[in-house]
Amino acid sequence: MQYAGQRLVVTIITLWAIATLTFFMMRAVPGGPFSAEKELPPAVLANLEARYHLDWPLWRQYLDYLYRTAVWDLGPSFTYPNRTVNDIVRDGFRVSAALGALAIAVALVAGIGVGVAAALYHARWPDRLAMFAATMGISIPNFILSGLLIYVFAYHLRWLPAGLWGKPAQAVMPTLALAALPTAVIARLVRSNMLEVLRQDFITVCQAKGLSPARVVFVHALRSAVLPVITYLGPLAAGVLTGSFVVENIFAIPGLGKYFVQSVTNRDYSVIMGVTMFYSALLVVANVLVDLAYRLVDPRIRL
Repeated sequence: MQYAGQRLVVTIITLWAIATLTFFMMRAVPGGPFSAEKELPPAVLANLEARYHLDWPLWRQYLDYLYRTAVWDLGPSFTYPNRTVNDIVRDGFRVSAALGALAIAVALVAGIGVGVAAALYHARWPDRLAMFAATMGISIPNFILSGLLIYVFAYHLRWLPAGLWGKPAQAVMPTLALAALPTAVIARLVRSNMLEVLRQDFITVCQAKGLSPARVVFVHALRSAVLPVITYLGPLAAGVLTGSFVVENIFAIPGLGKYFVQSVTNRDYSVIMGVTMFYSALLVVANVLVDLAYRLVDPRIRL
């Protein structure tokens, strides 16, 4: 209970600080949501500002924003007059979450498999090949990898569609583009930790008891080796589940990232702040789940 209370207080303070910084940073940017349009008559501009409460004093806008965020009423969008920010977050998150879940699943299966294989074949060609692939996965930005995938599989071979969302084939390339970096990171984490764990005394005891090599590796050694992966999963999950902004734009996927990029271009204050708060809340929750997962994987760890 003490831990839960401390985390709740820290979570509230963190989200308040993010909300405050986001609000004042948006207001500090020159121009406004209607300054990019052709010059509007003063009466029309005044009516628009009154409709969205931009004519209120700054302190009143700030308090209204904090209240709306606390009750999760993120207000209307400036760019999409018939939609609220809640609608945009809900619709965009469905797509981004589906894409993110696929990418995380691929990263976990491939990353752990490659990491374990590299550790078992340490200093031999499978290890060197795995680490070369992991280095390439970390070094190549996902927007370049996305372009390469489109060129090879959509333009040259014509095996997969170049973009859009809704069919299984349309999810293949964006999933690979999103999963490349976390797969490489997880593979390196698992490899380095497996090498350390396999040298520990309790592994020698397991082998002396006559346990099968597969049981020693996948039950006893891997359980300790994946702890750093769990730490990495927290921010990774929040990042990919809320949408990779670049990948979603390249593949024309109607996810949260696409709406966020468009809102920045259009200076849509309410969407920018709403998506930022949604991402922040998700990140905080993911970190709490990571702490709880630590406890499940290793009961010796105390929160």
